[in-house]
Amino acid sequence: MDNKIIIVGAGPAGLGAAYRLNERGYANWKVVERHDYVGGLSASFRDAHDFTWDVGGHVLFSHYEPFDRMVDEALGTRYLEHLRESWIRICSRWVPYPFQNNLRYLPRQTLHECLMGLYAISMNGHRKPGNFGDWILCTFGDGVAEHFMTPYNLKVWSTPLDTMSKDWIAERVSVVDFERVLKNVILEQDDVSWGPNNKFKFPEHGGTGEIFRKTAEKFNGHIVYNRDLAWVDADKKKIGYSDGTTDTYDVLITTIPLDQLVYKLKAGPDAVADAARRLVHNRVMIVGVGLARNDASDKNWMYFPEDRSPCYRVTYFSNYSPNNVPDIRTNFSLMGEVSYPQEGHLAEADAVNNTLQGFINTGLMTEADRDAVASVFTMDLDYAYPVPTLGRDRALSIIQPYLERQDIYSRGRFGAWKYEVGNMDHSVMEGIEVVDRLLCGKEETVIKG
Repeated sequence: MDNKIIIVGAGPAGLGAAYRLNERGYANWKVVERHDYVGGLSASFRDAHDFTWDVGGHVLFSHYEPFDRMVDEALGTRYLEHLRESWIRICSRWVPYPFQNNLRYLPRQTLHECLMGLYAISMNGHRKPGNFGDWILCTFGDGVAEHFMTPYNLKVWSTPLDTMSKDWIAERVSVVDFERVLKNVILEQDDVSWGPNNKFKFPEHGGTGEIFRKTAEKFNGHIVYNRDLAWVDADKKKIGYSDGTTDTYDVLITTIPLDQLVYKLKAGPDAVADAARRLVHNRVMIVGVGLARNDASDKNWMYFPEDRSPCYRVTYFSNYSPNNVPDIRTNFSLMGEVSYPQEGHLAEADAVNNTLQGFINTGLMTEADRDAVASVFTMDLDYAYPVPTLGRDRALSIIQPYLERQDIYSRGRFGAWKYEVGNMDHSVMEGIEVVDRLLCGKEETVIKG
C-alpha cells in the first residue's frame, strides 16, 4: 500500500496515527493542524507569568502497552508519579472520592438519607433504568442522588440527565456495595482506592502537552501547522483549507468534531447531515488562577456538586508538578472547569469572577488572596465533552459507515464521539488501531468501547 494518507488534527488521535505510521516506516502521509501547536485538548501552555496550564484536569493512566511505550519514549524518566488525592466539597466539608464509599464524613442527617436510600435499593433489587438520570436513582438511591450524583452530573454535562444513555458508564462510576458502605461508616474507615486512575504519572516539565510535543518532534517534517480544513469533496478525494489552498488524498483520517466534519462534506447525504445534527456536546471554560503564596494542601483534584462554586472540578495544578508554577516555595495554582450548554454563552469576565468567588466560598482561597492573584488563564472550549445521549449510537451508525465507504475515518474524542473511549490513551489507541487496520487489516477494538 502506498496510498496518500492525510491526518486532520495533531491531537492525541492524530498523533497516535502518525506515531504508528512512523513506527511502521510508512512514508506517504502528513498531518494538517489548524493551530501552531500540537496536543489538541491535551495541549499545555505557559503564560506570561511562568505558570503552566493544561486544557482541563488531565491525569495520565493507561490501559494499553502502545500508549505506554509512546509516553515512555516521549518522557523517558522525566515524570512524577502520584497517588490520587481526590475529594468532594459538600456540606462545607471534604469527603474523599468516591463519595458513595465514604459517606461517614457527611453530617448525620445527610448521612442517614444517603444510607436509607442505599438500603432501600439493596433490599428492593435493581430495576432496569431507561436513562442516565434513572440509572443514578436505581443504583444509588434517593439520598446519594439528591446530594451528589444528580447535581454533580448536571454541572458536568449541562444536559438533562434523562436525555442521556446509561450505557457509557462502565468503569467511570463506582457502583455500590451496601455492606461495604455500611462497614466503612461503622468502622470509620476510608475507602479511596477505587478506579483506574488511583495512581498516575505527570510530566516534570511542560504539562500534559509535553508528551505530544516530544512525540511530534520525531516527525515534524510530516506536520503542517496553521492549516484549517474548510471542505471535503469525498467523490473527488479532495480537500480545501481556509487559506484557499487544496490537496488530494487517498485515505483521510480526521479527528475534528464529527458533526463539523459532516457539515464540511460537499454533497453529503441528507440522512448523514440529519444524524450529525442529533449529536450533542457541551462547552467548558477553563479558569486557571496562579497565586503568589504557597499552599500546604496535598489534594490533586476536587469535585463540587453544590452551587457555592460554578466549577464542577478544580485541580491543584501546582501539586501535579512544582514546575507548573514559577517557584513552588512562593506559588501555587488552581485550575477550575465550568461547563455550559453547546448553544450557551459564558462571558470570560463572569467566569473568572464567579470562579474566584467559588474558590473563596469553598475554602480554596481567602478573601485576602484576591491581592495574591499573580496570573489568570482562561480558555473557552467550544467542544469539551461529547454527550452520550439516548440517540447518539443511532446517529453514529448512520454517519460512520457512510464516511468509511468514502475512505474517511473519523477517530478520537470528538471524531468517534464516544465519551467512554475519549481519554488520552483511548484516543491515541484509536489513531494507532485505524492505521493497523488500513495497513495490516487488523480489527479495531477501542472504538467499539
